[in-house]
Amino acid sequence: MAKKQTWLEKIGIGNKEQAMIKSYLRAVFASAITMGIALLTDMKPEYAVLIGAIAAPLAKWADKTEKEYGRGSAD
Repeated sequence: MAKKQTWLEKIGIGNKEQAMIKSYLRAVFASAITMGIALLTDMKPEYAVLIGAIAAPLAKWADKTEKEYGRGSAD
């Protein structure tokens, strides 16, 4: 029985491209969090960079579909 294609696969976006897009969107999300917090609290740039450095790995950790580390890993 053949595997059913997703709509992304039908338009030519495979697993590798999906992972790249997901990683990019995760980085955009972490940047938006950092920028929003920095603008709302009027904090020093050093602290905003620190929040950004922590937000990106946390966003990946929270994703259940990531197999490298975090909630979706086998370890």
